[in-house]
Amino acid sequence: MPRWECAIEGDDSQFDRVEELIVHQSTDHDRITCKVCGTVVPDGYFAIKHAFDEHSRAEYVRAYDASAAEVRRRENIKESIESEADMNEVIERLEGRAASGGSRRRR
Repeated sequence: MPRWECAIEGDDSQFDRVEELIVHQSTDHDRITCKVCGTVVPDGYFAIKHAFDEHSRAEYVRAYDASAAEVRRRENIKESIESEADMNEVIERLEGRAASGGSRRRR
């Protein structure tokens, strides 16, 4: 039974492996602009990672009008993904798609 659900903009796609989820989010969804610094990042995991690796919780709360529960939820998602993901595999798959022009965006 798939364990990882996308959940971006109501996307209920599910994946058996977290690496598949990250590649899906990075290639099948639009990129978003960070409300704190303006950096453009893939939506989903990479957006959460950017927000919490590059900015303080306070900056995130102010920019996104987020509650403490919303912050904790995203921190838990980030921690869960990072504890299971083989990021070298993700990077190789994303670089392979970019080299072959296989990336597609949903608009």
